[in-house]
Amino acid sequence: MADGRNPNLGLLPSRAPASADGWLRNLGRSRLNLNFPKDQDWWTGKLPLPGQCPGVGEDNKISALPTPNLKTCTRQEVLDYFDNGWTLTETLFSSLIGEEAFYRPPYHGLRHPMAFYYTHPAALYVNKLRVAELIEVGIHPDYERLFETGVDEMSWDDMTKNEFEWPAIDDLKSYRRQVYELVSTLINSHPGLADGHRAIGPTDQLWALFMSFEHERIHIETSSVLIRELPLDLVRRPNAWPVLHPSVKAVPTEVKHPRKGQEYPANEFVSVPAGQVVLGKPAEWPTFGWDNEYGLRQDLVSAFEVSRQLTSNGEFWQFVADGGYLDERYWSDAGWRWRSFRNVKWPTFWYPIGPSGSNRFELRTCFELIAMPWSWPVLVNYHEAQAYCRWRAERDGSAVAYRLITESEHSRMRQAVGYSAQDEPASQSPVGNLNLRWGSESPVDSQEDQPICDVFGNAWQWCEDHFNPLPNFRVHRYYDDFSTPCYDGQHQMILGGSFASTGDEASSWARFHFRPHFFQQAGFRVAYCVHGGDGGAVKIGDTADTVNPYETEQSLAEYLTLHFCAADSQMPFAFGPVDATRFPVRCAELAIDWCRRLDIPTERALDLGCSVGGASFALGEVFNQVEAVDLSEQFIETAKRIQRLGEISFRCKEEGELFSSHSVFVPPAARKAVNFRRADACSLPAEYHDFDAVLLGNLLCRLPSPMACLSRLGGMRGIVRKGGLLVVTTPFTWMERFTPRDVWLGGFFTPNGQPVHSEDRLLAVLGADFELLEKKDMPLVIKEHSRKYQYIVALATVWRRISD
Repeated sequence: MADGRNPNLGLLPSRAPASADGWLRNLGRSRLNLNFPKDQDWWTGKLPLPGQCPGVGEDNKISALPTPNLKTCTRQEVLDYFDNGWTLTETLFSSLIGEEAFYRPPYHGLRHPMAFYYTHPAALYVNKLRVAELIEVGIHPDYERLFETGVDEMSWDDMTKNEFEWPAIDDLKSYRRQVYELVSTLINSHPGLADGHRAIGPTDQLWALFMSFEHERIHIETSSVLIRELPLDLVRRPNAWPVLHPSVKAVPTEVKHPRKGQEYPANEFVSVPAGQVVLGKPAEWPTFGWDNEYGLRQDLVSAFEVSRQLTSNGEFWQFVADGGYLDERYWSDAGWRWRSFRNVKWPTFWYPIGPSGSNRFELRTCFELIAMPWSWPVLVNYHEAQAYCRWRAERDGSAVAYRLITESEHSRMRQAVGYSAQDEPASQSPVGNLNLRWGSESPVDSQEDQPICDVFGNAWQWCEDHFNPLPNFRVHRYYDDFSTPCYDGQHQMILGGSFASTGDEASSWARFHFRPHFFQQAGFRVAYCVHGGDGGAVKIGDTADTVNPYETEQSLAEYLTLHFCAADSQMPFAFGPVDATRFPVRCAELAIDWCRRLDIPTERALDLGCSVGGASFALGEVFNQVEAVDLSEQFIETAKRIQRLGEISFRCKEEGELFSSHSVFVPPAARKAVNFRRADACSLPAEYHDFDAVLLGNLLCRLPSPMACLSRLGGMRGIVRKGGLLVVTTPFTWMERFTPRDVWLGGFFTPNGQPVHSEDRLLAVLGADFELLEKKDMPLVIKEHSRKYQYIVALATVWRRISD
């Protein structure tokens, strides 16, 4: 684990020592007063005082303003919305006490320290305004690269991102002040916000401004979760932050075991009849929306039963007391691996009190410990929610499986409570515990007059759906990697918003997602189909295939053959293209040969899109350290198994149901140097920089955002060091299944009919930071079975990063 302890283990995060070259090296540099409360020098925008900052009431508490109507908003309303979000961020971060709170990694090690999230929204303002050409140059190019991309960890044990030096908080505050002045000036001067302006839509430059507003509001909520995970003595509730829901005052402090109907309400099932729903935000809707909200899908939803309320802490306590966390029967394979790795025994924000096994708990809110409010919704991850559903079905003796809701069922629930977005003012959020009306969750039965409580607000609701694009989805060019990297079958949808959701997140159109082991202000409700089944709606006119072709047994066999089998096994016919075999090894040899020619050190190499590791192991025979990454879990786990065992066997299809047996052998010396890791090439870990050699093998045309990957190669903290080597191979096989057409490098016509070729675009993009050393065609062959082969000709380019 990281330096801290999970509160799940019975202690609040500890002060365990870190190595001298770990995160502690960030301490001792600040001259700012980071004690609590913060003085006036802390604020770079409006102070959270009535009459100074929009959204601060006479009670001196700040809450969120409604989203601007982009048809009618005035310049002042836009400025107020910006000031409100900016001060919400600084109010939240004013809760942090001392440098340690900014630099200590979260106990799970899966996210950056708070210093990153203090600066990330500001850097994104600059970057998006530049992309939209609203400004010509940035403020601090190094910061705008370092703080550009957050973290989307592949797994719960991906804990390698917190071992480098971050800038001092003083410098980050100074940067924020410059960004605040830049954005304020833009708002006050841009003609597109003048009185009587035309409606601002997705094709307008100013869309990037509102995109930045909403991005900041996303991070207000996610940062509140990270603060909720910090040690208590590092945080304090800011004076201007919304108070806890008043129900907390009535919570008894001496309850040992919660009782249904007393400490928490009964939660009966409600019948929702079959019906049709329409998903997707209308293109003309006059508020900002993320690209995944647009499109149109009509679903026929089967009748289902759903719990009237979100699952409460009291209900979930029964699962904990019954030993549900320790019974593998209730958990998915991935969920059990996560639970076992973390040794989880109760929800992450529950704090045990009393003797071990007494099952007595307090609740950690964002800033304090309180007596457990058993009537509030339990906050858990997707794995925990699923396990509860299985336990609950068994306890109830249900003949049908209990599960979480689906996106289409959530839309039917909206209809059941009479909610229609079309009937609401464009900028108004649904009624509920949203927009920081309160600074915490509230009782799950607060909406007593509703047939279903908390359809919106209080806590996000985990769904069974993987995050998915609606038909006619189009990536937005200002943020082309916001949604598409997460259409990967590894992210679960969450819907409805929470008490901390503001802006677009608090709207009925919001479609968000997280990895199933991640914590958000998210809970769940239980559902089941009346006639059994998984609740899958019939999607009218939608026949999209969601199976990842790189996670099948057939694909694994083909790539093991490509990477490790002898040439005569890959291509047994003498008249065949034998020169096309051993492609991954030839790519590695190309990189090694050029490093030797140019006397480039062979210390560190990066293999991007490593698949099952053929090129990685070949690089490992020469380089002292090789980082090898791929998004496919199956490929990475297979490569790790080869590394661990040195030899594995597999079978390859020959014809129909006939297979031949093959073996992979990798010598110890090559295995020792390689570190395999699941990672997204569009969002590489921040600690990846300054490699002597980088190999990008046939990866570009399988990325949801090729430019997001290419942009990381050079520049500040570029993954290729100055003077280092880059090898890129690609056949430019563009397919919308993998890469939205809007972000292809080429292979299309411009509006005036001119063809755009991917090779020309690649050479132009890389030519800014790299010198082209070699360009050639490289054939490869992929064996599908004994009489079917794919013959591909990739373009191979070799580059050296230009030194100053």
